Amino acid sequence: MKTPVAASIDEYIAAFPKETQVQLKHMHAIIHKAAPQAEEKISYGMPAFSLNGKNLIYFAGYKQHIGLYGVPDTKEFQKEFAAYKTSGKGTIQFPLGKPLPVSLITRIVKHRLKKSP
Repeated sequence: MKTPVAASIDEYIAAFPKETQVQLKHMHAIIHKAAPQAEEKISYGMPAFSLNGKNLIYFAGYKQHIGLYGVPDTKEFQKEFAAYKTSGKGTIQFPLGKPLPVSLITRIVKHRLKKSP
């Protein structure tokens, strides 16, 4: 049996343990503040933000981290990314139980906004 996909970001977050919910809500708030004009939705089974019909950024909760997707692979962020697990496919992982790097996440979102048509 397939797990049902959440219909909203709030529903998605509510499916996680309380400690994880706190960080997911914080991630949601950081992205929303950085891109208040973006549309919020569920895409590919995870929270997503889009602008002008184009996906901007996604985030997802896991057992030991929160993943942020659509992350730019530029030299501008290399030094800060070194502290986190990343992939060449535009993903960065923030460990659960550690504070989210608000300024880094904000800069990532604003960078994506600049590149959005």
